[in-house]
Amino acid sequence: MGFDLEKAKSVIESGNAVLGIEFGSTRIKAVLIGEDNAPIASGSHDWENRLVNNIWTYTLEDIWKGLQDSYAKMAEDVKEKYGAVITKLGAVGFSAMMHGYMVFDEKDELLVPFRTWRNTMTEEASDKLTEVFNFNIPQRWSIAHLYQAVLNQEEHVAKIKFQTTLAGYIHWKLTGQKVLGVGEASGMFPIDMNTGDFNARMIEQFDALVADKKYPWKLREILPKVLSAGQDAGALTEEGAKLLDVSGNLQAGIPVCPPEGDAGTGMTATNSIAKRTGNVSAGTSVFAMVVLEKELSRVYKEIDMVTTPTGNHVAMVHCNNCTSDLNAWVSLFKEFAEAFGVEVDMDKLFKTLYNKALEGDDDCGGLLAYNYFSGEHITGFEEGRPLFARMPESRFNLANFMRVHLFTALGALKTGLDILLKDEGVKLDKILGHGGLFKTKGVGQKIMAGAIDVPVSVMETAGEGGAWGIALLASYMVHKEENETLDEYLTNKVFAGETGSEMAPDPADVAGFDKFIKRYQKGLAIERAAVDTMR
Repeated sequence: MGFDLEKAKSVIESGNAVLGIEFGSTRIKAVLIGEDNAPIASGSHDWENRLVNNIWTYTLEDIWKGLQDSYAKMAEDVKEKYGAVITKLGAVGFSAMMHGYMVFDEKDELLVPFRTWRNTMTEEASDKLTEVFNFNIPQRWSIAHLYQAVLNQEEHVAKIKFQTTLAGYIHWKLTGQKVLGVGEASGMFPIDMNTGDFNARMIEQFDALVADKKYPWKLREILPKVLSAGQDAGALTEEGAKLLDVSGNLQAGIPVCPPEGDAGTGMTATNSIAKRTGNVSAGTSVFAMVVLEKELSRVYKEIDMVTTPTGNHVAMVHCNNCTSDLNAWVSLFKEFAEAFGVEVDMDKLFKTLYNKALEGDDDCGGLLAYNYFSGEHITGFEEGRPLFARMPESRFNLANFMRVHLFTALGALKTGLDILLKDEGVKLDKILGHGGLFKTKGVGQKIMAGAIDVPVSVMETAGEGGAWGIALLASYMVHKEENETLDEYLTNKVFAGETGSEMAPDPADVAGFDKFIKRYQKGLAIERAAVDTMR
């Protein structure tokens, strides 16, 4: 994808540029794209979830402040680069980290603080729903949060009029439409692949399960409408335009695509929505999405069954923890350097430390680490327990220290992917990486290839991430030709000729990761016992 200054300015002034905004775990990013679908401006806002009453949450103030700041910074980027003011756009799309729990009453007021995907407090509900549906319902799914609130006899449940996700909430407030893209919806409640809608049989089963509570609602009544990529999802209202752009320059009436989750936008941003393709998004959390040729042979608690933005089967391995603990160690090195009066460039620090990991022993010199900043459902931990350990004979140096923290960032993920690739024999032609772990060229890519023993590609656009992905979905909605599928649109009009840089797994890395993962899995039993003792 090229960049033409005059062409970019023209598309902005004509009101045809397309905007995507994604709420990630630590950053809200706005990306503006031109008619060739290449990014032409961006803005971002850093934010952090907070642990309140043992619940991971963001406040509504956090949400709106972050949205407005990321948009304002993108608009400022446009003004600085092109001397233009945005008043109109060709289309807009909003996405966010999936799952979680947002419920509203008849006055459209939030009943309880937003419970994010990061919470691992719904084990009882998750197990029961999985049994009833014969379909894996992970703890972070919206329906698990709802049923756990039922089991907890929480007073607010009887007052629910609407339940949605963060992406659905933003879309609703800016357009007035209570809808979700099918990929995002598949993280709320199981989707029937034949209808592209919530599974009617399972909805009936859920209603029967809570019938004795005599709530004044049925499940279908409180869920959003499900839409597929490319469908009309409404337009910015006058109120919505002012909420998004506090300067008042942005006009109402701009088409908005169905809101999607970070899984669907990740698939879109890496052109991995076709069968036998996959992608790994590695940042605060890490998840792998593998588009299947057929259903799995049975239900696995470690594997989520979701969909692409067009409704195809996807096996998802989602882990709550990836780079948070690693970032904390990097920050410690920054603090150490600053204590000596050294001014630290964080980009250079990350690059230096990541590349140092490539000098380490294949198996990290016998070091062991767990990056459980929060609970990790795949390995059975309800609460965060970060840990670094070594034996007296371990080869403790900086290279091995950084290498083990990169390895453990993918430890839980490998547990799930081994089920798909080894136990189920799922075939992958390619897997693409994106997210913060892949920013340092060649490092995260090499470690990932060694972890899963599959070639890993990273595209130049991978750094744009999900905000670019949702912008592409918005662009598809307004620019697609009749009967043109999303896969065709991405392949022919977005990624034509771009394959990215591919890295094959190094046999030494594969063998080293296998040694590490045996140590990792053996240590899990010891760590669980320690956690039980501490209780």
